[in-house]
Amino acid sequence: MSLEFFMPMMPPTVTHQEKKITGRGKKKIVYEPMELKDARAKLRAHLARHRPDKPYTGAVRLVTKWCFLPVGEHEHGEWKTTKPDTDNMIKLLKDCMVQEGFFVNDAIVASEMTEKFWADPPGIFVGIYEL
Repeated sequence: MSLEFFMPMMPPTVTHQEKKITGRGKKKIVYEPMELKDARAKLRAHLARHRPDKPYTGAVRLVTKWCFLPVGEHEHGEWKTTKPDTDNMIKLLKDCMVQEGFFVNDAIVASEMTEKFWADPPGIFVGIYEL
């Protein structure tokens, strides 16, 4: 079973790596800043529209294409070589996909390809392919 969809949206630029730590001494608390919470909520809302009937349980390939609205001198279809880093972007998305019932665990993603472009319309293409 394969699943492909496009989520028209301004892709979040905040990543999973941006959690914060607060506290003094031995008592430390890890928390998500509001911008990260908002990005998580936005991704989950868009993903919920495409949730499969049942979560994937076996090995899958995850393909994502992140399309950011061109700014400045950048043109539609040009590779995006600025932040955020693809490895940080995909972690937040996979966490949201687990929370929304796409995977039993994101460890089943045995192969992944993540690309980022300047493109109009902005959004995120997601492809899930059973291996």
